[in-house]
Amino acid sequence: MTKRPIFASLLLLSSALVAPAALAQDASAEPAADTPTAADEPVADEAAAQDEDGDISIPGGADQEIVVTGRYTPNIVRATPEVVSVLSSADIARTGEGDISGSLQRVTGLSVVGSGFVYVRGLGDRYSLALLNGSPLPSPEPLKRVVPLDIFPSNVIDSTLVQKSYSANFPGEFGGGVINLTTKSTPREPFLTFSGGIGWDSETTNELGYTYYGSDTDWTGFDDGTRDVPPLLKAAFASGKPILEGADYSQDDLEAIQMELVNAETTLLQQNNHIPVNWSAGITGGTTISFADGELGIIATAGISNKWRTRDTLQQTSLNLDLAGDPQTSYNRVITDNRIVVNGLIGFGLELGDHKLRWTNLYIRDTLKQARLGLGTDANQVGRDIMKQDTAWYERQLINTQLVGEFQFDALKLDLRGAYANSQREAPYERGFTYVRTNLPTTQDPTGDKFVNDLGGNRGDATIAFSDLNENLWSGGVDLSYELAPQITATVGYAYTDTSRTAVRRAFQFRAPGLPVAVTQLRPDYLLSDATIQLYDIALLETSAQDGTAAFDAGLTTHAGYAQLQAELVSGMNVNVGIRYEDAKQTVVPIDLFGSGGSAIAQTNLNNSYWLPAVTLTWEVAPDMQVRMNASNTIARPQFRELIAQIYQDPESNRQFRGNPSLSDSELWNAELRYEWYFAKDQRLTAAGFFKKIENPIEAYTSLSTDSVANTSFANAPKALLYGGEIEVQKYFALDTLSDAAFWASRRLVLIGNYTFTKSEIQVGAGDTTVINGVVQDARNFFFDGSPLTGQSDHLINFQIGLEDQDKLSQQTILVTFASPRVTSRGPSGQPDIREKPGISVDFVARQGLSLLNKEIELKFEARNLTGRKYQEVQESGDNRLFLNRYKLGRTFSLSASLKF
Repeated sequence: MTKRPIFASLLLLSSALVAPAALAQDASAEPAADTPTAADEPVADEAAAQDEDGDISIPGGADQEIVVTGRYTPNIVRATPEVVSVLSSADIARTGEGDISGSLQRVTGLSVVGSGFVYVRGLGDRYSLALLNGSPLPSPEPLKRVVPLDIFPSNVIDSTLVQKSYSANFPGEFGGGVINLTTKSTPREPFLTFSGGIGWDSETTNELGYTYYGSDTDWTGFDDGTRDVPPLLKAAFASGKPILEGADYSQDDLEAIQMELVNAETTLLQQNNHIPVNWSAGITGGTTISFADGELGIIATAGISNKWRTRDTLQQTSLNLDLAGDPQTSYNRVITDNRIVVNGLIGFGLELGDHKLRWTNLYIRDTLKQARLGLGTDANQVGRDIMKQDTAWYERQLINTQLVGEFQFDALKLDLRGAYANSQREAPYERGFTYVRTNLPTTQDPTGDKFVNDLGGNRGDATIAFSDLNENLWSGGVDLSYELAPQITATVGYAYTDTSRTAVRRAFQFRAPGLPVAVTQLRPDYLLSDATIQLYDIALLETSAQDGTAAFDAGLTTHAGYAQLQAELVSGMNVNVGIRYEDAKQTVVPIDLFGSGGSAIAQTNLNNSYWLPAVTLTWEVAPDMQVRMNASNTIARPQFRELIAQIYQDPESNRQFRGNPSLSDSELWNAELRYEWYFAKDQRLTAAGFFKKIENPIEAYTSLSTDSVANTSFANAPKALLYGGEIEVQKYFALDTLSDAAFWASRRLVLIGNYTFTKSEIQVGAGDTTVINGVVQDARNFFFDGSPLTGQSDHLINFQIGLEDQDKLSQQTILVTFASPRVTSRGPSGQPDIREKPGISVDFVARQGLSLLNKEIELKFEARNLTGRKYQEVQESGDNRLFLNRYKLGRTFSLSASLKF
């Protein structure tokens, strides 16, 4: 295999969040090649845009006066009774991020782990709740129940609110915080903007990578039908019989099924010495129709991005507790991802006096075409070299439609919400091939110097799998607020959600007894050609039928009601107190596809109800200072993926995951004390301390299969504590005193920094137990007392320094991010934990507005990961070190532009 540098997974080119829909004619940010972007609107006078109101739509928000003024301002966090952060269009445009998760990692206490999963104060993504316009979203990602926020291009989002303290108007699944995305609604004047961008990655672009043909339309993210399940296999799936040779299927039947499978297009791996550049394109338009009693706003956006990422990875495992000696397995893999994201949004906003109606329709399709080629060793096969080849196509799709009504009748305010969402994930033609070279002398093995695949399992293998996931989510809610007195508002509400998921995975092996030596040396598409299948009686063996994990039904239904009171107790002293009752039933049931009468897999049947109180006390100690105190009780439910005992390949970590149906809910007790000083407009100093106690936290753990493959599953730890503090400063310095030159007259220096310190520890002792697939086990077999929670970094630092013009669009910003090591999984069988070492990342973003032929143009240049850091997941014991996953992250450079008509 050709050696090459390690290649990375970075956002190559991103489109910044466009201005709020209400400001679409004045503010924007341009697209980039990383995320699908619609055209964004350049800013002629960004200072003017800062004074326009944005939009935030949350459940029970009628009693919370939150104003977004185009920038992260004191008005937002001072007016709300809770601890919040709000990212407006200007904030995200300054960071240059093209998706919401990238921008959120700049918020105090937030970090992004993996592919867009946001961790709040070190708590895993299961403790972070994502909402769209106040309504829950299903996830298109089978490994998570929450939504990976990197599938939301920033150009479709009007504002992003992060609330870290719980209040009763939000769902009870609130461990670390809630992230509410508000989509665009009503523009102030007609506009049409086109945008595009290109990007380059030092470890990927014009470098060596691997790919396969697939179909003619793969570049769009849509298969042209090549990967459709062929008729004979589809009929076999519907038969309710395992696809095995016997009474139901003859060898001739199995050969006919195999010959209908698409072969070379999904099998033949190709070396590409010049991986293409990344690119994106988009269009956004909107208008407002005015009439006597109000106005109707219409906004639509569409975009596509196509990016490449190649990683040269090192992945190792060990069976020794102290990791001593040679690794049990060690593989160098080159993985090339082609990710295509298509997005579309059409929204209608109707304003009738004080009443507002919003109908939002969102479509996101996120497709990953992946090719992997690995060479390594396995201690179970001494002296042998093993080559593994894999091809895959993962389609994630989200369709969401929701209707929100906000009605105001003097002292009475009524909010109504209803939504339907469907998410799908299809992975057809997941193919894998294993070739083995024994390295024996030709006197002992005539093919000892060659890689062969005998389709027998001992010296080679071939597999194929088809998986399909479908999830529907219906939700609704009503919130009623009444102003009892000038400083007293009472709110009551009801919320309902019903989520149903079906997941099916059918996996197969190809088997052949005694293939001729010459045939075993054929490349994969020839090895499984029609002629080879017929001539040598290659059999198809369904492996998903063996343990009852082929298919699952899952469901979660919640009913919740709450009451909340916001009042000024005395001058300068405000309280927000509420209680929420939440009842939920969560089930995961194996589907008996083959009529075998049962499964060895335990079922999940969680039926719990909770009373969840919350109180926040705000004391204005001075006109520009206030202190907040919050206490609450919340929960965290296991995710579907953590419950379903079905193996999935995670394309990000290149590891297998399998759920545990015996997980239970986690319960959290939260407390926070916060100081806020707003010493000038747009400038602040905040400091906070926080504490959380968690019963039954859900943690990831890794085990090694009989063939030394690392598998990740989940278990409830007995208890955990988490505590820490955070500080944030935002300061501007006018630069007009530096010189009389016009260049400095309207420019200012921007300094934004935040630091979060977090400590956590799992508490486990003698007699503590955990349940794995219905079997009670000693918790100390999975957890070490005092270990940190997975995903938690002790130190998080974000720093921004830049120049910006207050009269026109001109920004130059340096962004520095640091995260200390964090656990990604408990180690196998008493071994040290697996830890990620994120390190320091330095980015530079420049934005410049121009006018050409009376048209507004915005240019953006980005340089990311200038330190050239690596991604590392390691196990360490003394001087012994093992890399579960290591590869180099490339430096990325991108240029994008938008043109407004």
